[in-house]
Amino acid sequence: MNSVPSLSPTRREVLKTGATAAAGTVLVPWAVSSPRAGREVLRVGLIGCGGRGTGAASQALRADPDTELVAMGDAFGDHLENSLATLSRTGDIADRVKVDAAHKFTGFDAFQKVIDASDVVLLATSPYFRPEHVAYAVEQGKHLFVEKPVATDGPGIRRIWDACQQADEKGLSLVSGLCYRYQFAKRETIERIHQGKIGKIRALQCTYNTGELWHRGRKDSWTEMEYQMRNWLYFTWLSGDHIAEQHIHSLDKLAWAMDDVYPIRATASGGRSKRTDPKYGNCYDHFNTVYEWEDGTVGFSSCRQMSGCSSNVSDHVYGTEGVADIQSHRMETDAGEKWRYRLAPEDASHLRRGTADDMYQNEHDALFWSIRQGEPINNGEYMCKSTMMAIMARMAAYTGQTISWEDAWNSTEELAPEVHAFGDAPQRPVAIPGVTKFS
Repeated sequence: MNSVPSLSPTRREVLKTGATAAAGTVLVPWAVSSPRAGREVLRVGLIGCGGRGTGAASQALRADPDTELVAMGDAFGDHLENSLATLSRTGDIADRVKVDAAHKFTGFDAFQKVIDASDVVLLATSPYFRPEHVAYAVEQGKHLFVEKPVATDGPGIRRIWDACQQADEKGLSLVSGLCYRYQFAKRETIERIHQGKIGKIRALQCTYNTGELWHRGRKDSWTEMEYQMRNWLYFTWLSGDHIAEQHIHSLDKLAWAMDDVYPIRATASGGRSKRTDPKYGNCYDHFNTVYEWEDGTVGFSSCRQMSGCSSNVSDHVYGTEGVADIQSHRMETDAGEKWRYRLAPEDASHLRRGTADDMYQNEHDALFWSIRQGEPINNGEYMCKSTMMAIMARMAAYTGQTISWEDAWNSTEELAPEVHAFGDAPQRPVAIPGVTKFS
């Protein structure tokens, strides 16, 4: 992994204090300092007006009283109007939703217009578009909230990596949508792992088994491109497949537990056992992966999207002296010592939102605190590498080959169509292990 660069040490320290404080894990500055009113208004722009984007916009406005939502963009006008209507009737923020007709943008170039009109940009489109959007926003000197994952292929990862380096140099804040890193309970659990409470890590395991997600059907008036973009979950070029789009949260927790040291190779299997209808595009419905770290640590990952089956979202870290359950914030040593996260009353009394531990809100609180204080947070390193951790496993499953980190990072495979326009779109076949080639 030495050929993959890191962010500068000074910014990396800001990153670590923004996501894992060494002591008093909850009491990081952005969690306890209440924002002051009467400062310069920060203009917020939203790109990608689905449910996640709408939620991010509301959380951004709640994070700082001197913010206004001034511009919105989406490929589709109906998405934009539905989101705007929802935000405009959300009582505590409605008076700061100030998107006039001249600042509602649709189409493939909407992102540029939103970015040009904003100080802080929220990126929540389907993941394929993230590298282009981040690159332009950083070029224009804008602070960013960037949803996960951040790309769907190797060239996309490398483009967004370069943009994150430039954001670092410009002193821009860039906060990732890998929200578990901002949950107080997860932060303290991970900090205890880093302190050696369960000894040296020998193995990790994560599971993300859920039901099937939405499908918006097809209308005769839609071109193939519009159909795929409205049902982006099921097309690898747009979503990265569900191992990247959803399971990345679990993989990121494993990487976090490993102190952001990433695996050197992955071997995986997967396929389509239930979602076999052509409407599900070319994505799999299950993956199983074995990750290997340079020090001999092994990670086991499983994810599934099938309705009617049991659900399980869990993450475990097995050490030489005990076991940690990250998702439920518990730990037990071989000596019988048990720990479970509970917010101490003296800590809760200092929190700006009382005892609330809303990780989605927390990340926006951190973003706007960093902007106001002039102390940038740059989550670029782990958001890029955790995305690559997912893509590497997808490549391994699709091809049936063991894929190294270096090969995955330097992959030349580009999933995107050559032309961005509402017309034809790629209809790639479902990958077949042993037949589909790595590139």
